[in-house]
Amino acid sequence: MSASVSPEAAAVIEPAATRVRDPISGRSVWVAGLVQQGRIDGETLHVVLGATPSHGAEDLGRMREALTRNIEQLGWKGPVKVAVRPAMAPGVGGGDTGGGKAGGGHGHSHDHGHGGGHGGRGAGGTPLRGMEGGGMQPHGGPIHKQPIAGVKRIVAVASGKGGVGKSTVATNLAVGLALSGWKVGIMDADIYGPSVPTMLKVGGKVYANADKKIVPMENYGIKAMSIGFLVDDSEPIIWRGPMVMGVVRQFLQDVAWGDLDVLLIDLPPGTGDAQLTMIQAVDLTGAVVVTTPQDVAVLDAVRGVEMFRKLDVPVLGIIENMAWMDLPDGSRIHPFGSGGGERTAQRYGVPLLAHVPLDIRVREGGDAGRPAALDEHGAGAVFRDVARTVRETLS
Repeated sequence: MSASVSPEAAAVIEPAATRVRDPISGRSVWVAGLVQQGRIDGETLHVVLGATPSHGAEDLGRMREALTRNIEQLGWKGPVKVAVRPAMAPGVGGGDTGGGKAGGGHGHSHDHGHGGGHGGRGAGGTPLRGMEGGGMQPHGGPIHKQPIAGVKRIVAVASGKGGVGKSTVATNLAVGLALSGWKVGIMDADIYGPSVPTMLKVGGKVYANADKKIVPMENYGIKAMSIGFLVDDSEPIIWRGPMVMGVVRQFLQDVAWGDLDVLLIDLPPGTGDAQLTMIQAVDLTGAVVVTTPQDVAVLDAVRGVEMFRKLDVPVLGIIENMAWMDLPDGSRIHPFGSGGGERTAQRYGVPLLAHVPLDIRVREGGDAGRPAALDEHGAGAVFRDVARTVRETLS
Protein backbone atom coordinates (compact mmCIF):
# COMPACT_ATOMS: atom_id res chain seq x y z
CA MET A 1 0.00 0.00 0.00
CA SER A 2 1.31 3.45 -0.87
CA ALA A 3 2.23 5.68 2.06
CA SER A 4 -0.03 8.28 0.43
CA VAL A 5 -3.10 6.06 0.84
CA SER A 6 -4.46 6.24 4.37
CA PRO A 7 -5.46 2.91 6.00
CA GLU A 8 -9.08 4.07 6.26
CA ALA A 9 -9.16 4.90 2.55
CA ALA A 10 -7.28 1.73 1.59
CA ALA A 11 -9.97 -0.42 3.24
CA VAL A 12 -12.46 1.10 0.80
CA ILE A 13 -10.28 1.59 -2.28
CA GLU A 14 -8.37 -1.72 -2.45
CA PRO A 15 -11.37 -4.08 -2.94
CA ALA A 16 -12.67 -1.81 -5.71
CA ALA A 17 -9.30 -1.10 -7.34
CA THR A 18 -8.47 -4.81 -7.59
CA ARG A 19 -11.51 -5.17 -9.87
CA VAL A 20 -10.53 -2.45 -12.35
CA ARG A 21 -8.15 -3.48 -15.14
CA ASP A 22 -5.27 -1.34 -16.34
CA PRO A 23 -5.48 -1.75 -20.14
CA ILE A 24 -1.72 -1.22 -20.53
CA SER A 25 -0.27 -3.74 -18.05
CA GLY A 26 -3.29 -6.05 -17.98
CA ARG A 27 -3.21 -6.03 -14.17
CA SER A 28 -5.60 -4.37 -11.75
CA VAL A 29 -4.98 -0.68 -11.15
CA TRP A 30 -4.14 -1.55 -7.53
CA VAL A 31 -1.54 -4.20 -8.36
CA ALA A 32 -0.19 -2.04 -11.20
CA GLY A 33 0.51 0.73 -8.67
CA LEU A 34 -1.73 3.31 -10.33
CA VAL A 35 -3.51 4.27 -7.10
CA GLN A 36 -1.14 6.96 -5.86
CA GLN A 37 -3.20 8.75 -3.24
CA GLY A 38 -6.30 8.09 -1.19
CA ARG A 39 -7.89 9.80 1.76
CA ILE A 40 -11.25 10.33 3.42
CA ASP A 41 -12.23 13.94 4.05
CA GLY A 42 -15.46 14.07 6.02
CA GLU A 43 -17.88 11.99 3.94
CA THR A 44 -15.90 12.34 0.71
CA LEU A 45 -13.46 9.74 -0.60
CA HIS A 46 -10.62 11.24 -2.63
CA VAL A 47 -8.53 9.04 -4.94
CA VAL A 48 -5.70 9.95 -7.30
CA LEU A 49 -4.80 7.64 -10.20
CA GLY A 50 -1.36 8.06 -11.69
CA ALA A 51 -1.11 7.70 -15.46
CA THR A 52 1.83 6.53 -17.56
CA PRO A 53 2.89 7.89 -20.97
CA SER A 54 1.19 4.88 -22.57
CA HIS A 55 -2.26 5.74 -21.21
CA GLY A 56 -4.55 7.57 -23.58
CA ALA A 57 -7.41 9.85 -22.61
CA GLU A 58 -9.95 7.10 -23.27
CA ASP A 59 -8.02 4.66 -21.04
CA LEU A 60 -7.96 7.17 -18.20
CA GLY A 61 -11.66 7.95 -18.51
CA ARG A 62 -12.61 4.29 -18.42
CA MET A 63 -10.41 3.51 -15.42
CA ARG A 64 -11.74 6.52 -13.52
CA GLU A 65 -15.36 5.62 -14.28
CA ALA A 66 -14.86 1.94 -13.44
CA LEU A 67 -13.11 2.72 -10.15
CA THR A 68 -15.83 5.18 -9.12
CA ARG A 69 -18.56 2.69 -9.99
CA ASN A 70 -16.92 -0.18 -8.11
CA ILE A 71 -16.34 1.93 -4.99
CA GLU A 72 -20.02 2.84 -4.95
CA GLN A 73 -21.13 -0.74 -5.64
CA LEU A 74 -19.03 -2.01 -2.74
CA GLY A 75 -20.98 0.13 -0.28
CA TRP A 76 -19.38 3.59 -0.04
CA LYS A 77 -22.29 5.97 0.51
CA GLY A 78 -20.55 9.35 0.37
CA PRO A 79 -19.23 11.34 -2.62
CA VAL A 80 -16.36 9.81 -4.60
CA LYS A 81 -13.82 12.04 -6.31
CA VAL A 82 -11.34 10.21 -8.53
CA ALA A 83 -8.69 12.42 -10.12
CA VAL A 84 -6.04 11.46 -12.67
CA ARG A 85 -2.44 12.62 -12.42
CA PRO A 86 -0.89 12.86 -15.91
CA ALA A 87 2.37 11.13 -16.74
CA MET A 88 5.38 13.28 -15.89
CA ALA A 89 8.94 13.32 -17.07
CA PRO A 90 11.50 12.72 -14.30
CA GLY A 91 11.81 15.78 -12.09
CA VAL A 92 8.84 17.58 -13.64
CA GLY A 93 5.87 18.43 -11.43
CA GLY A 94 2.27 18.17 -12.51
CA GLY A 95 -1.26 18.61 -11.28
CA ASP A 96 -4.28 16.39 -10.98
CA THR A 97 -6.89 16.33 -13.69
CA GLY A 98 -10.43 15.18 -13.56
CA GLY A 99 -12.52 14.53 -10.50
CA GLY A 100 -15.90 13.32 -9.48
CA LYS A 101 -17.62 10.74 -11.61
CA ALA A 102 -16.06 10.22 -14.99
CA GLY A 103 -18.27 10.47 -18.01
CA GLY A 104 -18.49 8.19 -21.02
CA GLY A 105 -17.01 4.77 -21.71
CA HIS A 106 -17.42 1.44 -19.98
CA GLY A 107 -14.56 0.43 -17.72
CA HIS A 108 -13.39 -3.14 -17.28
CA SER A 109 -14.58 -3.98 -13.81
CA HIS A 110 -12.41 -7.04 -13.10
CA ASP A 111 -8.71 -7.71 -12.82
CA HIS A 112 -7.69 -10.06 -15.62
CA GLY A 113 -3.97 -9.53 -15.19
CA HIS A 114 -1.08 -11.74 -14.20
CA GLY A 115 1.68 -10.66 -11.85
CA GLY A 116 4.25 -11.64 -14.47
CA GLY A 117 7.91 -12.07 -13.80
CA HIS A 118 8.33 -8.80 -11.92
CA GLY A 119 6.17 -9.64 -8.94
CA GLY A 120 2.96 -7.99 -7.73
CA ARG A 121 3.23 -4.37 -6.68
CA GLY A 122 0.71 -2.41 -4.67
CA ALA A 123 -0.36 1.20 -4.82
CA GLY A 124 2.53 3.58 -5.34
CA GLY A 125 4.69 0.80 -6.79
CA THR A 126 5.60 -0.79 -3.45
CA PRO A 127 5.70 -4.60 -3.36
CA LEU A 128 2.65 -6.36 -2.03
CA ARG A 129 3.32 -8.10 1.26
CA GLY A 130 4.60 -11.62 0.62
CA MET A 131 5.33 -10.90 -3.06
CA GLU A 132 8.63 -9.07 -2.78
CA GLY A 133 12.19 -10.33 -3.01
CA GLY A 134 13.89 -13.21 -4.75
CA GLY A 135 12.78 -16.80 -4.83
CA MET A 136 9.26 -15.78 -5.82
CA GLN A 137 6.82 -18.61 -6.37
CA PRO A 138 4.15 -18.71 -9.09
CA HIS A 139 1.40 -17.63 -6.70
CA GLY A 140 3.04 -14.84 -4.81
CA GLY A 141 6.50 -15.52 -3.47
CA PRO A 142 8.06 -16.22 -0.09
CA ILE A 143 5.80 -16.10 2.95
CA HIS A 144 7.38 -15.84 6.37
CA LYS A 145 5.52 -16.96 9.47
CA GLN A 146 4.64 -14.18 11.86
CA PRO A 147 2.95 -14.42 15.24
CA ILE A 148 -0.32 -12.54 15.74
CA ALA A 149 0.03 -10.24 18.72
CA GLY A 150 -2.22 -11.26 21.60
CA VAL A 151 -3.50 -14.47 19.99
CA LYS A 152 -2.62 -17.56 22.02
CA ARG A 153 -3.90 -20.29 19.71
CA ILE A 154 -4.91 -20.52 16.05
CA VAL A 155 -7.18 -23.35 14.92
CA ALA A 156 -8.24 -24.01 11.33
CA VAL A 157 -11.68 -25.44 10.57
CA ALA A 158 -11.42 -27.15 7.19
CA SER A 159 -13.12 -29.50 4.78
CA GLY A 160 -11.97 -31.14 1.61
CA LYS A 161 -15.36 -30.54 0.02
CA GLY A 162 -17.95 -27.78 -0.05
CA GLY A 163 -21.47 -28.20 1.27
CA VAL A 164 -20.60 -30.24 4.36
CA GLY A 165 -21.45 -27.49 6.86
CA LYS A 166 -17.92 -26.33 7.64
CA SER A 167 -18.90 -22.69 8.29
CA THR A 168 -21.82 -23.85 10.43
CA VAL A 169 -19.43 -25.93 12.52
CA ALA A 170 -16.89 -23.08 12.73
CA THR A 171 -19.40 -20.49 13.95
CA ASN A 172 -21.00 -22.86 16.44
CA LEU A 173 -17.60 -23.92 17.71
CA ALA A 174 -16.73 -20.25 18.18
CA VAL A 175 -19.96 -19.66 20.13
CA GLY A 176 -19.37 -22.75 22.25
CA LEU A 177 -15.84 -21.68 23.14
CA ALA A 178 -17.02 -18.15 23.93
CA LEU A 179 -19.74 -19.52 26.21
CA SER A 180 -17.05 -21.52 28.02
CA GLY A 181 -15.36 -18.27 28.99
CA TRP A 182 -12.67 -18.01 26.33
CA LYS A 183 -11.95 -14.89 24.30
CA VAL A 184 -12.63 -15.97 20.74
CA GLY A 185 -12.12 -14.58 17.25
CA ILE A 186 -13.14 -16.03 13.90
CA MET A 187 -11.55 -15.18 10.57
CA ASP A 188 -13.57 -15.97 7.46
CA ALA A 189 -10.93 -17.09 4.95
CA ASP A 190 -13.55 -18.28 2.46
CA ILE A 191 -13.07 -15.26 0.20
CA TYR A 192 -15.32 -16.49 -2.60
CA GLY A 193 -18.20 -17.55 -0.35
CA PRO A 194 -18.15 -15.72 3.00
CA SER A 195 -20.76 -17.05 5.44
CA VAL A 196 -19.64 -15.78 8.83
CA PRO A 197 -21.40 -12.37 8.60
CA THR A 198 -24.77 -14.07 8.07
CA MET A 199 -24.25 -16.84 10.59
CA LEU A 200 -23.12 -14.45 13.34
CA LYS A 201 -25.61 -11.75 12.30
CA VAL A 202 -22.98 -9.08 12.11
CA GLY A 203 -22.32 -6.53 9.40
CA GLY A 204 -21.40 -2.97 8.65
CA LYS A 205 -18.34 -1.14 7.39
CA VAL A 206 -15.00 -1.93 9.03
CA TYR A 207 -12.54 0.87 9.80
CA ALA A 208 -8.94 1.28 10.91
CA ASN A 209 -7.91 2.33 14.41
CA ALA A 210 -5.13 4.71 15.44
CA ASP A 211 -2.58 1.92 14.98
CA LYS A 212 -3.72 1.48 11.37
CA LYS A 213 -5.23 -1.91 12.14
CA ILE A 214 -8.67 -3.00 10.90
CA VAL A 215 -11.15 -3.22 13.77
CA PRO A 216 -13.10 -6.52 13.57
CA MET A 217 -16.86 -6.73 13.98
CA GLU A 218 -18.23 -8.40 17.10
CA ASN A 219 -21.32 -10.34 18.17
CA TYR A 220 -22.03 -12.98 20.80
CA GLY A 221 -18.68 -12.00 22.34
CA ILE A 222 -16.83 -13.14 19.20
CA LYS A 223 -14.57 -10.90 17.12
CA ALA A 224 -15.05 -11.54 13.41
CA MET A 225 -13.40 -10.51 10.16
CA SER A 226 -14.67 -11.38 6.69
CA ILE A 227 -14.50 -10.13 3.12
CA GLY A 228 -18.28 -9.97 3.54
CA PHE A 229 -17.76 -6.76 5.52
CA LEU A 230 -16.13 -5.16 2.48
CA VAL A 231 -18.42 -6.16 -0.40
CA ASP A 232 -22.17 -6.33 -0.99
CA ASP A 233 -23.89 -9.68 -0.52
CA SER A 234 -24.70 -9.87 -4.23
CA GLU A 235 -21.23 -8.85 -5.42
CA PRO A 236 -19.14 -11.73 -6.82
CA ILE A 237 -15.49 -11.95 -5.81
CA ILE A 238 -13.69 -12.44 -9.13
CA TRP A 239 -10.08 -12.51 -7.99
CA ARG A 240 -7.02 -14.49 -8.95
CA GLY A 241 -5.00 -16.49 -6.46
CA PRO A 242 -2.43 -13.81 -5.52
CA MET A 243 -5.18 -11.37 -4.52
CA VAL A 244 -6.89 -14.02 -2.38
CA MET A 245 -3.57 -14.78 -0.72
CA GLY A 246 -3.01 -11.09 -0.06
CA VAL A 247 -6.39 -10.73 1.65
CA VAL A 248 -5.76 -13.80 3.82
CA ARG A 249 -2.42 -12.38 4.96
CA GLN A 250 -4.01 -8.99 5.62
CA PHE A 251 -6.79 -10.53 7.71
CA LEU A 252 -4.18 -12.36 9.77
CA GLN A 253 -1.71 -9.54 10.38
CA ASP A 254 -3.56 -6.26 9.79
CA VAL A 255 -6.59 -6.81 12.02
CA ALA A 256 -6.74 -5.62 15.63
CA TRP A 257 -7.58 -9.01 17.10
CA GLY A 258 -6.50 -8.02 20.60
CA ASP A 259 -6.06 -10.64 23.31
CA LEU A 260 -7.65 -13.94 22.24
CA ASP A 261 -7.52 -17.39 23.75
CA VAL A 262 -8.18 -18.80 20.28
CA LEU A 263 -8.61 -17.53 16.72
CA LEU A 264 -10.64 -19.87 14.52
CA ILE A 265 -9.97 -19.79 10.77
CA ASP A 266 -12.97 -20.77 8.65
CA LEU A 267 -11.16 -22.05 5.58
CA PRO A 268 -12.65 -22.45 2.12
CA PRO A 269 -13.14 -26.05 0.97
CA GLY A 270 -10.27 -27.80 -0.75
CA THR A 271 -6.50 -27.53 -0.58
CA GLY A 272 -5.73 -24.38 -2.57
CA ASP A 273 -4.13 -20.95 -2.30
CA ALA A 274 -5.96 -19.75 0.82
CA GLN A 275 -5.14 -22.90 2.79
CA LEU A 276 -1.47 -22.92 1.87
CA THR A 277 -1.07 -19.20 2.51
CA MET A 278 -2.61 -19.46 5.94
CA ILE A 279 -0.57 -22.53 6.91
CA GLN A 280 2.64 -20.85 5.73
CA ALA A 281 1.87 -17.46 7.31
CA VAL A 282 1.18 -18.47 10.92
CA ASP A 283 1.88 -21.31 13.32
CA LEU A 284 -1.33 -23.28 13.59
CA THR A 285 -2.09 -24.91 16.91
CA GLY A 286 -4.21 -27.47 15.13
CA ALA A 287 -7.00 -28.17 12.67
CA VAL A 288 -10.52 -29.56 12.85
CA VAL A 289 -11.73 -31.36 9.71
CA VAL A 290 -15.45 -31.44 8.90
CA THR A 291 -17.08 -34.10 6.73
CA THR A 292 -20.41 -35.76 6.12
CA PRO A 293 -20.80 -39.55 6.26
CA GLN A 294 -20.98 -40.41 2.56
CA ASP A 295 -17.94 -41.72 0.72
CA VAL A 296 -17.65 -38.83 -1.75
CA ALA A 297 -17.25 -36.37 1.13
CA VAL A 298 -14.96 -38.65 3.12
CA LEU A 299 -12.57 -38.98 0.17
CA ASP A 300 -12.16 -35.21 0.12
CA ALA A 301 -11.86 -35.06 3.91
CA VAL A 302 -8.96 -37.51 3.63
CA ARG A 303 -7.20 -35.07 1.30
CA GLY A 304 -7.66 -32.34 3.89
CA VAL A 305 -6.19 -34.49 6.65
CA GLU A 306 -3.26 -35.43 4.42
CA MET A 307 -2.60 -31.77 3.66
CA PHE A 308 -2.33 -30.87 7.33
CA ARG A 309 -0.20 -33.93 8.08
CA LYS A 310 2.25 -33.16 5.26
CA LEU A 311 2.54 -29.57 6.47
CA ASP A 312 3.05 -30.65 10.11
CA VAL A 313 -0.22 -29.23 11.44
CA PRO A 314 -1.79 -31.36 14.20
CA VAL A 315 -5.30 -32.60 13.40
CA LEU A 316 -7.32 -32.13 16.57
CA GLY A 317 -10.12 -34.33 15.32
CA ILE A 318 -12.88 -34.93 12.81
CA ILE A 319 -16.50 -33.81 13.03
CA GLU A 320 -19.08 -35.83 11.12
CA ASN A 321 -21.86 -33.39 10.25
CA MET A 322 -25.40 -34.30 9.11
CA ALA A 323 -24.86 -37.73 10.65
CA TRP A 324 -28.52 -38.61 11.08
CA MET A 325 -32.02 -37.15 11.16
CA ASP A 326 -34.68 -37.76 13.78
CA LEU A 327 -38.19 -38.26 12.41
CA PRO A 328 -41.44 -37.15 14.11
CA ASP A 329 -42.29 -40.75 14.99
CA GLY A 330 -39.11 -41.08 17.01
CA SER A 331 -37.19 -43.16 14.49
CA ARG A 332 -33.83 -42.14 13.06
CA ILE A 333 -32.57 -42.26 9.48
CA HIS A 334 -29.13 -41.70 7.95
CA PRO A 335 -29.76 -39.82 4.67
CA PHE A 336 -26.04 -39.57 3.86
CA GLY A 337 -25.00 -43.01 5.06
CA SER A 338 -23.07 -43.64 8.23
CA GLY A 339 -19.63 -44.28 9.59
CA GLY A 340 -17.55 -42.21 7.17
CA GLY A 341 -16.21 -39.83 9.78
CA GLU A 342 -15.48 -42.62 12.22
CA ARG A 343 -13.59 -44.64 9.61
CA THR A 344 -11.48 -41.62 8.69
CA ALA A 345 -10.69 -40.88 12.33
CA GLN A 346 -9.63 -44.47 12.89
CA ARG A 347 -7.52 -44.48 9.73
CA TYR A 348 -5.46 -41.52 10.92
CA GLY A 349 -5.57 -42.18 14.64
CA VAL A 350 -7.31 -38.91 15.49
CA PRO A 351 -10.41 -38.34 17.65
CA LEU A 352 -13.91 -38.32 16.21
CA LEU A 353 -15.07 -35.18 17.99
CA ALA A 354 -18.78 -35.51 17.30
CA HIS A 355 -21.66 -36.79 15.22
CA VAL A 356 -23.77 -33.69 14.52
CA PRO A 357 -27.38 -34.44 13.54
CA LEU A 358 -29.13 -33.03 10.48
CA ASP A 359 -31.44 -30.68 12.37
CA ILE A 360 -33.65 -28.00 10.85
CA ARG A 361 -32.93 -25.79 13.88
CA VAL A 362 -29.25 -25.67 12.91
CA ARG A 363 -30.17 -24.46 9.43
CA GLU A 364 -32.70 -21.94 10.77
CA GLY A 365 -30.17 -20.64 13.29
CA GLY A 366 -27.53 -20.20 10.61
CA ASP A 367 -29.89 -18.29 8.32
CA ALA A 368 -31.16 -16.10 11.17
CA GLY A 369 -27.72 -15.41 12.61
CA ARG A 370 -28.46 -17.21 15.86
CA PRO A 371 -26.10 -20.22 16.07
CA ALA A 372 -27.54 -23.43 17.50
CA ALA A 373 -24.81 -23.54 20.16
CA LEU A 374 -26.63 -20.74 21.98
CA ASP A 375 -29.21 -23.38 23.00
CA GLU A 376 -28.46 -25.97 25.64
CA HIS A 377 -30.42 -28.79 24.01
CA GLY A 378 -30.45 -30.77 20.77
CA ALA A 379 -27.72 -29.91 18.27
CA GLY A 380 -26.74 -26.99 20.49
CA ALA A 381 -25.68 -29.42 23.20
CA VAL A 382 -23.60 -31.35 20.63
CA PHE A 383 -21.74 -28.20 19.57
CA ARG A 384 -21.14 -27.23 23.20
CA ASP A 385 -19.69 -30.68 23.85
CA VAL A 386 -17.39 -30.28 20.84
CA ALA A 387 -16.25 -26.89 22.12
CA ARG A 388 -15.55 -28.40 25.55
CA THR A 389 -13.50 -31.21 23.98
CA VAL A 390 -11.54 -28.83 21.76
CA ARG A 391 -10.83 -26.53 24.72
CA GLU A 392 -9.55 -29.45 26.80
CA THR A 393 -7.33 -30.57 23.93
CA LEU A 394 -5.92 -27.09 23.37
CA SER A 395 -5.37 -26.56 27.08
